[in-house]
Amino acid sequence: MTVRLIDFRHADEATRWRAINDDVMGGVSRGGLHGEDGVGVFRGETSLANNGGFASVRREPEAMDPSDAPGLELKVRGDGRRYQLRLYTDQLPQGAAYRAIFQPEAGEWQRAGLPWHEFEAVFRGRRLEDAPPLDPAAIRQVGFLIADRQPGPFRLEVAWLGTLNS
Repeated sequence: MTVRLIDFRHADEATRWRAINDDVMGGVSRGGLHGEDGVGVFRGETSLANNGGFASVRREPEAMDPSDAPGLELKVRGDGRRYQLRLYTDQLPQGAAYRAIFQPEAGEWQRAGLPWHEFEAVFRGRRLEDAPPLDPAAIRQVGFLIADRQPGPFRLEVAWLGTLNS
């Protein structure tokens, strides 16, 4: 049975997320997350101007230990673009994360299963070759990122994030 770790039906869930976009590096992409009828909506527009091209959101830090599960699962409705679920731990330097890529079909609610082995350590889009494998018990923060090198509007709706069933 899926254990929901983050559920946007909770009224205050969307307020726990903050945007971190490419303007921190001179870009002009914009994005953010807000709640809409019990769903978290990560939306905005990516731009390749000024060497930009990404938008992201992160949830406020909160330790979680889904290590009993084989991975994580999201219930999402996308726009056909490629997204990343990012997990932050103390295993990596600040700013680095473990990412798994998913690409939900446009306009359809679906579950995206992400087994632990699909998460790779990255820093600013580059793989960290010598990083340890993800320890699910060490997850301290989660986030979403879009950096698919495609300019234009994006919209990812997220109902919940939970544990992947065996």
